[in-house]
Amino acid sequence: MPFSLMFEKLNNTAKDEVYRLMDYVGLAPYAKVLAGSLSHGQKQWLAISMLVAQSPDIILLDEPVAGLTDEETNKTAELIKSLAGEHTVVVIEHDMEFIRDLAAPVTVLHQGQLLTEGSLDEVKSDPKVIEVYLGQSE
Repeated sequence: MPFSLMFEKLNNTAKDEVYRLMDYVGLAPYAKVLAGSLSHGQKQWLAISMLVAQSPDIILLDEPVAGLTDEETNKTAELIKSLAGEHTVVVIEHDMEFIRDLAAPVTVLHQGQLLTEGSLDEVKSDPKVIEVYLGQSE
């Protein structure tokens, strides 16, 4: 069933929530656009809004900025920071500039075990991280 037909069957409270979430993630101008026509970044934001609609305590995002433009990456960072006020957000990401933009504590795991935690700068200079991920020590 097309979304437009399903949307019409929603009560007004549910419709208001859909519009609120679309506005929250910056997709309100695209309310009538098919999801398949959205950019990769917009599809990511749509997926995030669908997660938020479920009112989770924890949101797990696996490489949310993979393949995004710099502008989309910056907007995604702002979106994630805004989510962190209402949810616990766990981000798995290899883009260290994006992680820096989030300005959140960083946890490094190695073989399923905690290796270290701290700010991005602390983690990047940790000898254990250097040894495990770069194969060298200082």
